[in-house]
Amino acid sequence: MDTLLNKSIVYEKSYNFAIRIIKAHQYLVKEKKEFILSKQLLRSGTSIGANIAEANGAISDSDFSAKMSIAYKECLETKYWISLLRDTDYFGEKAFHSIYQDADEIGKILFSILKSTRINKKLNS
Repeated sequence: MDTLLNKSIVYEKSYNFAIRIIKAHQYLVKEKKEFILSKQLLRSGTSIGANIAEANGAISDSDFSAKMSIAYKECLETKYWISLLRDTDYFGEKAFHSIYQDADEIGKILFSILKSTRINKKLNS
């Protein structure tokens, strides 16, 4: 477990991503009058970092892995909502690519962490 996770790259990226998601939600509500999909985006997009923060307080390696797994799944869900918002003309291509790319990068980092956590678990068994 990484006891300094709150200072990690994935934590910082997910925190900054949550800020982008909050701002995207505000834009969707104020400018596009979209309330349902934007709420789903807000929930899943901010949940990524929240689960990473919870992983920082994990009491075991399996607890850490479980929280990081949830963060990864929330990232996948967020990418779904971003794509849906693009395909329903709420996000333009430029905004879509920018925010989707950030989510994809976080997802790749989380997947790498999960993969190495599970490999380490097998090696220590």
